[in-house]
Amino acid sequence: MGGETLTHPLRDVPLAGGPVEIRGALDLEAGEAGLLPRRLPAWTRAQYPDAFMDEVAAMPSGVRLAFRTGARTLELEVLTSVWHPPATPVPDSAGVADLLVDGELAGRAEVPVGHLLHVAGPRDRPRIERGAPGTLRFAGLPEGVKDVELWLPQGTRTELVALRADAPVEPPRSGGRRRWVHHGSSISQCVEADSPTGTWPVVAARRAGVEVVNLGLAGNAMLDPYVARTMRDLPADLLSVKIGINIVGSVGLRQRTFGPAVHGFLDTLRDGHPDTPLLVVSPISCPALEDTPGPTATTPERGFHGLGTAADVAAGALTLRAVRAELARIVAERAAHDPHLHHLDGRELLGPREVADLPDGLHPNAAAYRRMGERFATLAFGPKGPFAP
Repeated sequence: MGGETLTHPLRDVPLAGGPVEIRGALDLEAGEAGLLPRRLPAWTRAQYPDAFMDEVAAMPSGVRLAFRTGARTLELEVLTSVWHPPATPVPDSAGVADLLVDGELAGRAEVPVGHLLHVAGPRDRPRIERGAPGTLRFAGLPEGVKDVELWLPQGTRTELVALRADAPVEPPRSGGRRRWVHHGSSISQCVEADSPTGTWPVVAARRAGVEVVNLGLAGNAMLDPYVARTMRDLPADLLSVKIGINIVGSVGLRQRTFGPAVHGFLDTLRDGHPDTPLLVVSPISCPALEDTPGPTATTPERGFHGLGTAADVAAGALTLRAVRAELARIVAERAAHDPHLHHLDGRELLGPREVADLPDGLHPNAAAYRRMGERFATLAFGPKGPFAP
């Protein structure tokens, strides 16, 4: 062939009922153009409090397509729905997608904007400005059959319309890796990370060699019973739950109700996983709420801040400092009869000397998320950690 590069036509690969495994999703909903991965089971939707909860459950943080192939070129056609708050510019992209080949980053592509979801407030039902599907293309992949993972953008609802490859696609190898199920807030969903493999749970999982199911739900880590029951019923070798920031910021619970709610959530997890290593993680540093309760506001003068007062604390409002103390107490008391229950102070992931890495006063930047993942891998999965092999 004179050294010429052979090209082969792209052929459609079935996204359902075929060789592709969609990992990190607990439901595949039939959307208007394709399959919509969702990170909670379909039955939970009847219990959501608002449209925002429905939206974040459909944002595919930690969701990836896994398969084996000898393809040199892959295409993924998607239809995204991008959250668009008022008085903000229309985004140029819907995030990025990462392509891993044999566990290493082999490609990254900007994800095109499809629908725009215009919202008056974060909990309101959006008005849809309709868009069209777009295509991600990854070319020049290494020769030979390889393990491929295509990670979806962590902050954008993404329907899977079509997958195309220029060589046959096979099911992925199981690998026999342990399965880690984690629940937390936006600081676990990590919209601000620079890529889907830059979220701290994925950074930690890749370093530790485990499969992660990320139930980080922005604004919705509220100890909801439907999340507890979901985790109870999932196959899991490792469990963790990061508790506090949403409860304090929304004044969702108070001193009287917080402890029983934590016990109830942990009791539900233990109903399905009586002996599974279970790690309770308290909040990372957040100066605005350390000693001031919610609700919260963001203004040009003060930035992100709590609106509560010392009188509110005296009347039972929670602060991050109070939440950390209560979580440490609850875990210590339960661990006396539950040796597989553990506690991690979130400030070991991001502490008070690093608050400059919270650009909005609440969420870490991309570098801090990666650092959190590296620290979690050491603290939880290291030789002395609760998730040690």
